[in-house]
Amino acid sequence: MNTLYLREERYFKFLDELSREYRVYLPVKAQGQALDCAFGFKAATADYALERYSAVPKDEIIFNEYRTIDPLKSFFSPPKEKVASNFGSPSDIPGDEKVAVFGVKNCDLFSLKIQDFVFLGGAAADPFYEKRRQNILLVSGDCLNFKEVCFCAALDIMPYALEGFDLNMSPLNAGFLVDVGSDKGKEVVKKYASYFLPATDAQLSARQKKREAMLKRLKDHLALHNIPRKEVIPDIVRKGYDSAIWKERMLTCVECGGCNMLCDTCHCFLLSDKKSGNVNEKVRSWDACLYANFTRVAGGANPMKSRYQRLRNRYLKKFDFFPANINLCACCGCGRCIEVCPAKIDIREVLAALAKEASAADGKV
Repeated sequence: MNTLYLREERYFKFLDELSREYRVYLPVKAQGQALDCAFGFKAATADYALERYSAVPKDEIIFNEYRTIDPLKSFFSPPKEKVASNFGSPSDIPGDEKVAVFGVKNCDLFSLKIQDFVFLGGAAADPFYEKRRQNILLVSGDCLNFKEVCFCAALDIMPYALEGFDLNMSPLNAGFLVDVGSDKGKEVVKKYASYFLPATDAQLSARQKKREAMLKRLKDHLALHNIPRKEVIPDIVRKGYDSAIWKERMLTCVECGGCNMLCDTCHCFLLSDKKSGNVNEKVRSWDACLYANFTRVAGGANPMKSRYQRLRNRYLKKFDFFPANINLCACCGCGRCIEVCPAKIDIREVLAALAKEASAADGKV
């Protein structure tokens, strides 16, 4: 992998050039929600949102220390879009406008493995998703810190990217190390070669030390939460199918669907018909398994009437279905679902409770 160096004073000049070819989105500081750690660990509290480069002052643009509020999936599958009109003929597939998204983190990149399987891995690829996938330049960045809710490393997802990106930026010494991870990334650095310098061995070594220190701090925090190992999670979720934990946790659930909407790996959608004048449109919108009508069929039957069944379904899909089919858990450890939940349902606590229950049943405690 080729690694270059971009001086900080040339960063905005590079963005100016890139924005002539791409619609560029970058992170800015945002008002979010900070959750206290139950174990007293002090974590970062700032939040970041993605904004159009041309729409915000340059002094508001910042390198985000960890993932943004926005799930990356919103760039590939909008919350609501028209997909067909008049007798089911395809609606206009997105054009050739190029989009560059900065501030992507490794948890976001991992989530695309799930989204790609769903929208590209079937008998036919989704043309809307496929086109956007082709048009987007993914510029990831190392995590320099973490929020209390972050638990990527518990799922063996590192807080820095080694694959899945076009370019990856690592802040270092008044500049950025820039890894080139794809042909698309190669084309960008070749076109704007004057902005980059070769990276030195000393710079690469310094970055590695920063990465190791960051990972150690994150693991020290995660050790407090007793999150089960990734390898055993599918088994404990299956064993907990009839657990009382689901009914206990669902008591506070208000079926808002926030956990599904902000989840970077959730992908369920609803197709509905809409009449606009003489035009019949088919609209696709995000759906949520926590919604009461998620599994209701036309005749009125609903195999998951109870909230606890739908809550359980969310975990079974992530930690049973996907590991069984593609050997990956459909959770990237971003913690967005924990932050957004008004019921304070914490996926880490649920998994820890299931693990404790399974261990007790096996006679190990």
